[in-house]
Amino acid sequence: MIEKLRDCFSGMIVYKDLKKNNFFSTLSLPSFMRDWLLAEFQNNNGDFDAAQISEFVKTYIPRKEDWTAIKDKIIFERERVQILAKITVDIDIQTSEISFSLPDFGLTNRDTIIEEGVWEKVRDELIAEHETWGMIELGYRAPNEYDQQFEEDKVKRGKKGKIKLTAFKNFCPYTIDIEYYKDVRNEFNIDDWIDILLGAIDYNASGYKSKEQKLAMLSRLLPFVEKRLNIIELAPKGTGKSYVFGHVSKFGMLTDGGKVTRAKMFYDTSRRTPGFIIGNDFVVIDEVKLVQFGDVNEMRSIMQGYMEYGTFNVGGYDGKSDAGVVFLGNIHQDNMDEYTNMFAELPKLFQESALLDRIHGFIKGWDIPRMNDDLKVCGWALNSEYFSSIMHHLRDDVSYRAIVDELIELPAYPDTRDTEAVKRICTAYLKLLFPNVRSAKEISMHEFNFYCLRPACKMRGIIKKQLGILDVEYRGKNVPQYAVKDVKFETKKQR
Repeated sequence: MIEKLRDCFSGMIVYKDLKKNNFFSTLSLPSFMRDWLLAEFQNNNGDFDAAQISEFVKTYIPRKEDWTAIKDKIIFERERVQILAKITVDIDIQTSEISFSLPDFGLTNRDTIIEEGVWEKVRDELIAEHETWGMIELGYRAPNEYDQQFEEDKVKRGKKGKIKLTAFKNFCPYTIDIEYYKDVRNEFNIDDWIDILLGAIDYNASGYKSKEQKLAMLSRLLPFVEKRLNIIELAPKGTGKSYVFGHVSKFGMLTDGGKVTRAKMFYDTSRRTPGFIIGNDFVVIDEVKLVQFGDVNEMRSIMQGYMEYGTFNVGGYDGKSDAGVVFLGNIHQDNMDEYTNMFAELPKLFQESALLDRIHGFIKGWDIPRMNDDLKVCGWALNSEYFSSIMHHLRDDVSYRAIVDELIELPAYPDTRDTEAVKRICTAYLKLLFPNVRSAKEISMHEFNFYCLRPACKMRGIIKKQLGILDVEYRGKNVPQYAVKDVKFETKKQR
């Protein structure tokens, strides 16, 4: 399979050795950035010069605590500084001034500027996404360096020095060919494809004892490929929850616990800045048992509205996003039972059935083995940076939902939220495991039922059981039987 993988994904695979090589763990880099470096510095045999990569990281991937030294170079030594980071841009409606932010370093658009000549060169890349990763070159525009076009603004606002963007190069050096990715899936059977996906997120497929364990791990990727998919996972310690959600994709956001407030999550009225939910594919609230949610009633109200409709209003600001909300928490072994109250240990925010009903599915984290060395990938695998971009692009493809709508036969009088949850999870599984399917006739009833519909019903079913325990109104109202319609299966070869 390895040779076929190398042939099909030439240039998009790297040699990962997480079992024996501790070099990258000392650099504390997310998987997508590590694999980007491997793609840049690795030879055809998978070898690389550790000193060369270390020097690159030291030069271009600074730590947050290095920011003061960087500002000193820019402002006082007047150096041009290049860093690899994520950037967001903003255009002031009143002044038409273009500014940017570097969220990882706390640099806001109040202290930055993108001058017109530079903007003409970088506009297309920077407006394509809310946040863009890339090689950023920074300089300084001193108060006395305003040219004629800024004279009027200088009078209005006074002279202000600003950090300016002088150049930008996108982090992704290639064009994502999503159609090619879909077609390549036809070259592999489902078991090989599952193993390929595990390698893409740094896991060794042969380290799992069963296919069920593999699929349980891959269920964590569902919010990566489907918009506004809300998931909760309770699991024992050490199963790698934070790693998958915090390291694999550059398009998601993993909170660092502590206090999650309306301002942080949705909109900060004092700073007039949107929160985590804007611009990310998913927002993960980690260690949910220990998180403080500020004003619980306020958070419950705004969270319920957002999780249902994808919109919110804070202080007159109308927000809209496609980000799914993911809750992660550790659970005591005695409470790993879907037929008992598993939410008793969670904050008051989760003791309300209306919020719980808006969570589409539950991941049984105890079905995922505790992390061990045998589960760490060692060999050729899909580049995590490439794979995260693929998952990001798959979110926009609505054809899979149309296929799911055609394949699922609804029971009598189905609950609307149950149906939406099952279909949304099904769609995510279809994108992840069968991206090559372009019509309902191209996937067999058995495969769709086993890999998509049945696990979706199970994930939603646990939510309904917990609702019944929490609220008498839901008692006995389990997820009904959703079936697969008999659509004549047609393989690619038959066509």
